[in-house]
Amino acid sequence: MTKSKKWSSSLSRRNVLKAVGVAGVTVSAGAIGGRIFSPAIAGPAPKVRLGWGDVAACHSPLGFGVSSGIFAKHNLDVELYPFASNGQTAIQAIATNKADAAAGLLGDWLKPLEQGFDVKLFVGSHGGCGRLFASEKSGIKELKDLKGKTIATFVMGASPQTVLQVSIYKAGVDPQNDITWKTVPFDLVGETVARGEADAGMHIDPWAWAIEKKHNLVHIADTQTGYYKGHTCCVLGANGQYLAANKDTIRRLAEANIEIHEYTAEHPGEVAKWYADNLKPPGLTEADLTEILGALVYHDHPVGQALIDQVRIGAEDLKLVQVLDRETDPKTFAERVTVNILA
Repeated sequence: MTKSKKWSSSLSRRNVLKAVGVAGVTVSAGAIGGRIFSPAIAGPAPKVRLGWGDVAACHSPLGFGVSSGIFAKHNLDVELYPFASNGQTAIQAIATNKADAAAGLLGDWLKPLEQGFDVKLFVGSHGGCGRLFASEKSGIKELKDLKGKTIATFVMGASPQTVLQVSIYKAGVDPQNDITWKTVPFDLVGETVARGEADAGMHIDPWAWAIEKKHNLVHIADTQTGYYKGHTCCVLGANGQYLAANKDTIRRLAEANIEIHEYTAEHPGEVAKWYADNLKPPGLTEADLTEILGALVYHDHPVGQALIDQVRIGAEDLKLVQVLDRETDPKTFAERVTVNILA
């Protein structure tokens, strides 16, 4: 049976927005070789190159969506272009015409968009994939305890460091003057905290989850609880020129993205199996990945006004910690850099 027969026609916009039709779908997550995936599709389907962080936990539903045929169900020929886990490289993928659209952390998108980068954000995917943790000997129990401490991060100026600065700021600690930031290699954040070379650290899942477990670190904050409860973490953006010429393709990409994440919410183990079998993140079992994926918030995928509101809030936050310019008006900015793709 071909995938075109196996899947029903695309969900209606109303049903997509209600997340109806996801539960009960049977999928087969077969083995896939290599890192650039493109499904076999019967009949004409527009090609769209979608940038993804290929081993990041929160991006694994996208690979599963290609493998299982959910994108094909929406009559899309999706080719996944892998980029490094640093969200800034998602922007580079679009800027260098290696991707037509990409998934990235909201906090990573906003500064380039403020500077005029030609991308429109069109749908949110989920909440929560960044964590802040501390060693027990540091004495840090909550965000306010970070004052005067050293935090290790693998990159400055990108999520989770950027957005978690906001949580720190709102806890009464100045992230510019009350914190010492220590930049270390991507795979050494946990070791740096465990050795006492930093009091706390920040990372993204699945690595953050693994770091906390391996080194018995104290979970202090993340991007889906506390201040960030109800906030969108990752969003999809499309190249402005591609969007202008392929609006219907991007609309269906948004619908498929919503369906994929709703499916993952109901079947995290199924996606985790695909993740473990195909991407093989080192040191993590299928059970680990199921726990990680099961903890993310998948029902937070705003479009239209809801997305504008999320971007506005993000812009307001990044102004507080001096990432966005003082002159930037968050409301005007949010309206400029988003598109209501399901209108």
